Amino acid sequence: MELLKQRLREDATLLPGNVLRADSFLSHRIDVALIDRIGEEFYRLFKESRPNKIVTVESSGIPVALSVARCFGLSCLVAKKGFDRSAENSYQTRLLSYIDKQDYMLRISRLFLERGDRVLLIDDFLATGSTLHAMMEILSMAGATLAGIGIVVEKGFQHGGDELRAKGVNLKSLCIVDSVDNGIRFRDH
Repeated sequence: MELLKQRLREDATLLPGNVLRADSFLSHRIDVALIDRIGEEFYRLFKESRPNKIVTVESSGIPVALSVARCFGLSCLVAKKGFDRSAENSYQTRLLSYIDKQDYMLRISRLFLERGDRVLLIDDFLATGSTLHAMMEILSMAGATLAGIGIVVEKGFQHGGDELRAKGVNLKSLCIVDSVDNGIRFRDH
């Protein structure tokens, strides 16, 4: 998606630890027109997968997941970070966040994720894949099926996406950043 690559070149910043920030247009300040284009592209890429649930993890993936859900005519389910005192009401697993090195409980209410659901996971960034592995664990607990994973920006140099694809996961990234040394370089795919 050339428009996305252009915005990353112009507006993204690189922080220590290979953290690529696009909060000036994807999460903190949101370019709604760009988010709508991203949602339409994910719809095009995944419509044959026929998901019945669009799921993301709070908080940065929410704008994109809402746009994707709108395109599919579905609601959006948001996995929450934090402990739920009544564990029997949610599916939960541990997640170590790559960005802030925090250990979280990731949870989804049993009321909203059911056996037989076909889930399209949507997120803004993919680095090592720890968030996606945790989400896939929750889907397994619920008896739901992973229809696919849509990622806005994959940091290919951290290999999380490569590992998921090697396992047969239907993963589609709108752009893959191969290197951030001396500027952002993208993988042709």
